[in-house]
Amino acid sequence: MNREWTGVKCIVTGGASFIGSHLVEELVRRRAKVTVIDDLSNGKMENLSTVRSLIDFSEGDLKSRDFALRSCTDGEVLFHLAADHGGRGYISTHPASCASNMALDNTVFDAAVQNGVKQIIFTSSACVYPTDIQEERQLLVEEMVDFNTRGGAFADEEYGWAKLMGELSLKAYNKQYGVGAVSCRLSTAYGPRESESHAIIALIAKAFIQQSPFEVWGNGEQSRGFTYVDDIVSGIILAAENITDGSAVNVGTSDYVTINQITEEVFKCFGWRPKEGLKHLNDRPVGVRHRALDGSFAQKRCGWTPKVSLEEGVRQTIEWYVENRDVDTVRAELENLLMMR
Repeated sequence: MNREWTGVKCIVTGGASFIGSHLVEELVRRRAKVTVIDDLSNGKMENLSTVRSLIDFSEGDLKSRDFALRSCTDGEVLFHLAADHGGRGYISTHPASCASNMALDNTVFDAAVQNGVKQIIFTSSACVYPTDIQEERQLLVEEMVDFNTRGGAFADEEYGWAKLMGELSLKAYNKQYGVGAVSCRLSTAYGPRESESHAIIALIAKAFIQQSPFEVWGNGEQSRGFTYVDDIVSGIILAAENITDGSAVNVGTSDYVTINQITEEVFKCFGWRPKEGLKHLNDRPVGVRHRALDGSFAQKRCGWTPKVSLEEGVRQTIEWYVENRDVDTVRAELENLLMMR
């Protein structure tokens, strides 16, 4: 169904973040009444510059029970995007930070229910899927994670386990309190406002400074279902409109695209190639070998399919990056940027 969002009171945790800010803009465009909650540890107020006068904003740490109870009020629908996360470099080197999401999620869910929120949309991750089935190219289907079967869960590092526990916790709140709920399993989102710790922005940054030899983590044959942020946002909203029973739904493309293919697309968009070629760094963290999502359930239940092609998405992302970054600054800070949130 297509919900009428005009006047709906929406709370967006992590709303100043990459995906969160795009979601806030779309909700505002649909005339929802939006409150953003963010501690700005990763999010930026500049991400909300186009809608700042049209939203309410509250800054604070949602792991604090008192703050969560005070801030998650006067909302009908809560989109929970706040999380401690980053790209593969960050996830691999900050396991305790990523594990803290378990405390964050439960605090937010409890505060929302106590304050009478009617529906919670949780941004989960494709990292919840068992890692051992991602050595070969097989599309990941929601049922591959099964809480009722022994051995039905084998998530990807601490970040994946935390997201999986968030899904389980949200289902518990749905069962006990009747709050509407859905978990959106996002897959390798990219687009404007994303940080250099994620694959596509990292490659764009290296081309932006004309790095040569051009460094690629791993052998470059690892593949992902890269999904443009506008498609991610539309999938989250459609999930909110159509699923309330606590189910999980994939929001990501089914196209396997390798890092080497992305690299070539970035070179093509810049009209540039490194004179010294590529340098593959096999000692850097790369995650699972292949990951892309089956979108059949999302299409059937929500009517969602991704619409932005990889070529168009990369082009738009590069345009944003070039307009908003300084070559000398990126060159000086790149190594740190690749490992940060």
